[in-house]
Amino acid sequence: MTQGAPLLWLTHAAATLYLVGVIAVVQGVHYPLFARVGVEGFAAYAAEHGRRITRVVAVPMLVELGCAVALVLTPLPPGVPAWMAWAGLAAVVGVWLSTFFWQVPRHEVLRGGYDLEALRGLLATNLVRGVLWALRGVWALYLLARAMGPVEC
Repeated sequence: MTQGAPLLWLTHAAATLYLVGVIAVVQGVHYPLFARVGVEGFAAYAAEHGRRITRVVAVPMLVELGCAVALVLTPLPPGVPAWMAWAGLAAVVGVWLSTFFWQVPRHEVLRGGYDLEALRGLLATNLVRGVLWALRGVWALYLLARAMGPVEC
C-alpha cells in the first residue's frame, strides 16, 4: 500500500456513500414532494431548494471528483485493474454531466413556477444520477475491501 492511499480510499468512499444517501432521499422523498407544494408558493420553494441542496452536495461532489481523479493516478490494491478506476471516474463525469445538462435546466424551469413536465423530467433524468451513484457506492466498498486485504475475525 502506498503512503496516503488508505486516506484517499476512505475519503473517496465517504464522499461517494454520502452522495448515494443524498440522491436516494432526493429521488425517493424530496422530488416527489415537489408536486405537493402548491402552485402559489412553488417558485419560492424551488429557489430555496436550489440554495439549500447546493450547500448539502457541493463540497462532497467536489471531494468525490478529486478522489476519482486521484484514484486513476494512484496505485490500486492488488487485483484491482486500472480500468475500474477509470470507470469510476467516468461515472463521476456522468453524474456531473447529468446534473448540469439535465437536472439544472429543469430546476431553472421550476424556479419560474410549477411545471408538471419539468418535474416529471427531473424525476426521470435524476434516475441516471441515482444509478451512477449507486454503482459508485458498490465500487467504493469493493475498493475498500480490496485495500483492506484479508480480514481475520
